[in-house]
Amino acid sequence: MQATRAPFFTPVLIGGCIIMMLGFGVRASFGVFQIPVADEFGWPRAEFSLAIAIQNLAWGVGQPIFGAIAERFGDRRAILLGALTYALGLVLSAFAVTPGAHQLLEILVGFGIAGTGFGVILAVVGRAASDENRSLTLGVATAAGSAGQVVGPPMAELLLGLYDWQTVFIIFAALIIAAMAALPMMRVPPPAAPAVPGRGMAFALRRALRDPSFGLIFIGFFSCGYQLGFITAHFPAFVTELCGPIDPSGMLASLGVTTTSALGAVAIAVIGLTNIAGTITAGWAGRRMSKKHLLAGIYAARTVAAAAFILAPITPGSVMAFSVVMGALWLATVPLTSGLVAQIWGLRYMGTLYGIVFFSHQLGSFIGVWLGGALYDLHGTYTLVWWVGVGVGLLSALVHLPVADRPRDLPAAA
Repeated sequence: MQATRAPFFTPVLIGGCIIMMLGFGVRASFGVFQIPVADEFGWPRAEFSLAIAIQNLAWGVGQPIFGAIAERFGDRRAILLGALTYALGLVLSAFAVTPGAHQLLEILVGFGIAGTGFGVILAVVGRAASDENRSLTLGVATAAGSAGQVVGPPMAELLLGLYDWQTVFIIFAALIIAAMAALPMMRVPPPAAPAVPGRGMAFALRRALRDPSFGLIFIGFFSCGYQLGFITAHFPAFVTELCGPIDPSGMLASLGVTTTSALGAVAIAVIGLTNIAGTITAGWAGRRMSKKHLLAGIYAARTVAAAAFILAPITPGSVMAFSVVMGALWLATVPLTSGLVAQIWGLRYMGTLYGIVFFSHQLGSFIGVWLGGALYDLHGTYTLVWWVGVGVGLLSALVHLPVADRPRDLPAAA
């Protein structure tokens, strides 16, 4: 008798995609607020950049915390807590009038993103998927975040043409709450208790933290966060100020993109659009090829793309070409990194272990966003920040090569 093939599109996957899409759509739009907020209050660029940087760092700190909450108290409770924290942070930020208030409140937003983002959602989706489908399923869930990135920045740009930025923040808070309509779909049996007494979360953490491969993956994820954080927060402003003029008779103008500010928002959307295909492809490839070698290749390709972009003249054409290439590589690292963690250390504590690895990603995001604003205010250019990104990208390509990707078996009970 032929075995029944496990379904791919489960309610858990669909619900996870909805939450990721709305949550990441809002998160990806923060770079669009960079100039409006700074202009209203007359702040240096570094002030709002630091707020976004703190948001990214809080996201990284919160990720293993929310992973542990999900594993201890239930996935859906963790996701709901994350959504409420996310919405509260956005609403309070709408009434903040000082840099310090924005920077403090972005801690709430960052923790909210952690509760509704990769660490919790991918752990649930991964547990609900079959072994055969897991890598591709993680790719599809990650790509849903990219789908949000396609619509988030242009939606923010459109809403800012109709309302002030404070009102747009409140609208986005309502969207985060609306995403919880998908929460009932996120129902999956909790992970099984450890078969051997004493082999719980503390044991799993000690075992992973002592493993050199865990450290290499942790280090390697740093550059991903640096590059994504810097580009998400600063690329719209970078394009607005440095890109050459848009041809009024060209294709971009015919699509309604007539200003460099609109081009900056569209560039982030294009990155998200091409990343849908790139992330799903990475998930598909991850079940057929070595995940560590795929990761090394992705980081190497990013390094080449960033170096070529900054060396060439900044034109609308180069902006769009870079957005397409970088988008294909954008979040392709996430299903491979999360899949590698599950492959080596298992599914039981995947949320917590991946959350720790993800902290490195968000530490990189913090530095990329903050350094972008600080060096811009100091030198009036982002060039040095780009070259730092090239260097850390090359480092990430190299450190994945020695990762020992065989599954770690539990030692026999004493």
